[in-house]
Amino acid sequence: MIDPIADMLTRIRNALAVGKTEARLPYSKIKHQVAELIRKSGFINAVSTDKSGTFPELVLELHEPGTISRITNLERVSKPGRRLYAKSAEIPRVYGGRGVMIVSTSKGLLTDNEARKQRIGGELICKVW
Repeated sequence: MIDPIADMLTRIRNALAVGKTEARLPYSKIKHQVAELIRKSGFINAVSTDKSGTFPELVLELHEPGTISRITNLERVSKPGRRLYAKSAEIPRVYGGRGVMIVSTSKGLLTDNEARKQRIGGELICKVW
């Protein structure tokens, strides 16, 4: 797998497309941090790890059964072939502030609003709306 974050976003997108309420994907620290930021932004309900199998899995509860998902789409911004960086004042807003951009900074992964408040730029990882 060349780009694990793009794979994570695709698995979430596919789970939502077929109406699943949870998505399971291979565990990594960066995926866990991205999922936590998406959860804190209010787009998914819960993030947990399942270590019962051979390899640990990241379990994302996307929405409650019988409800509509709050995620409209997820998009990878910076790709392995073309990395995109932005200063704090140049971080784009996602759908007028209704979405969230995840930024990799020197202080770890932050949402676009947190990065602007701390006046830190970095690599634009993905956007969720």
